[in-house]
Parts: sequence; structure tokens; C-alpha cells
Amino acid sequence: MVDNCIAIITARGGSKRIPGKNARNFLGQPIINYPVYAALQARCFDDVMVSTDDSSIKKIAEDAGATVPFMRSDNNSNDEATTTDVLLEVIENYKSAGKTFTYGCCIYPTAVFVTAEKLRAAYQKFIDSGADSLVPVVRYGFPIQRSMKIQEGLLRMNWPEHLSTRSQDLPPAYHDCGQFYFFKVASLIEKRALFTDFTIPFEISEMDAQDIDVEEDWKVAELKYQMLQSKKS
Repeated sequence: MVDNCIAIITARGGSKRIPGKNARNFLGQPIINYPVYAALQARCFDDVMVSTDDSSIKKIAEDAGATVPFMRSDNNSNDEATTTDVLLEVIENYKSAGKTFTYGCCIYPTAVFVTAEKLRAAYQKFIDSGADSLVPVVRYGFPIQRSMKIQEGLLRMNWPEHLSTRSQDLPPAYHDCGQFYFFKVASLIEKRALFTDFTIPFEISEMDAQDIDVEEDWKVAELKYQMLQSKKS
């Protein structure tokens, strides 16, 4: 059986910097509920599943409407396992059960700023492009060509040749915002990478993104989310 697209939310139980991060309460509900609801409401996925090694996350995910047809292996539940490793394991487990997919979407469990509308728009752009993958990106607020480093206590330019270059004369730079990735399953299996020579961008604003790695990030994310919600009301 071949389905069109699967959403895979990667949510292991361990987190050193913010213990229990993927199941922690974020403004009234477990943080993983936000990407689960967004994926379900997007209506572009044949299955919205959660890959986890944690029984409490499994219950939260299933209560929110996601499926957890199998638990993540020990090999892919440690700090060394990559996102690609986890995705390939999910794809292989489904294949063993007689189910394959043409496309996939990896969504991170703390991606509270992902919306159904954003997923639908990104999915359509991805399908229309024929690309191997699509990555949401955010533009740096300041030209990275004029960034600096501290070397032996002294301030140094990373690119001294741009010390006097006007900001408007430098090309913009972008970074992966760490929310979700659309990909062709065949490409992921062949290249074992989400970034290929045929990866396209999906630009979002800085207000619609926030890494959540430490407690300060969590607080900033809550403030941003509340601001966005107040603008909608």
C-alpha cells in the first residue's frame, strides 16, 4: 500500500538542557500538542505519527490524535542519533508492515509556531517544485558577513574584507529555523540527508520561529506565541 505523505513528529523522552521538554506544559497544554494539531488540521497527511521512546509522550500524542504504531529503538533514542536516522527507522518500520509513502514531513515536537496554513503552503510549494526537500528558513537580521569573533580576548572580524562594506550591498543570509522538513522518501533513502543539491527554501518571519534549547528560549517562545495570538484576536 502506497500513501502520499506522512508527518513524522520526532519526540524522544530524554532532554538534558530542558528535562522532559517534549511533554512539558506550554501555555496550558503539552508542547507536543501544538505540532500534532497543526499537522492534523493541515489535511495534507495520510498519517500523523509520533516517533518516541517514552510511554508518557506516547499517551499524550495519542490523546491529541496522533498515532504511535511502534516505539523508537534504543539505538535512535540517544544523543548521537540524527534526525535522518530516526526518519529512516520510521520509514523502514512502516515498510515492514507493508506501508510505504511517497513524501514525508519531519516536524519537531517543540515547533509551537507551526500552523496548518504554513504546512499546507509549504507542502504545495514542495510538490510543485519537484525538489528533494523543502526547509523553512529565517533571514538573519544583520549581515553575517560583518559578524565578529573574540580571539585571545580581542575582537576580530570573521570577514575583514567587509569591515567597511555597506549592509545594503551584502546579500542576505538565512538559517534553518528548526521547525519542519518536507522530503521525498526515495531521496532520503538514497542520499540519507534532508539537505541535498535540490533543496528549496520556505521563508518565514523571525516572529514565527524560536529555537527552544534552554529555559530562556522557552520564556521567549511563550512571549512570542502570546503576542501572535493577541494579534489574531
